Amino acid sequence: MTENEKRARIFKSFCDANRLTILGLLKGGEKCACELLDELHIGQPTLSHHMKILCDAGIVRGRKEGKWTHYSFDPQGVQKAKELLDEITEFSPGCSDNCSCKQ
Repeated sequence: MTENEKRARIFKSFCDANRLTILGLLKGGEKCACELLDELHIGQPTLSHHMKILCDAGIVRGRKEGKWTHYSFDPQGVQKAKELLDEITEFSPGCSDNCSCKQ
């Protein structure tokens, strides 16, 4: 997987209303999948799909307890996402010396 594919995976995790709702719910701390299901009014397969995307992006982590998974933010993944956003939105003034507009 290329670096840009890894970056796209992070941004993809934020591009869905249900996933943004999940992230908002996790701001209050760890949540059991059963709590997320109750809040979102979606089926278990749909929640699993969203959680897989969030976990694969490294934003969320899950831990099994009995038959349920409990989800929380992964601090390292969140920090990486913040740094990535800062990196790609950093202002770079002007063209380089070999830019075609200068020739």
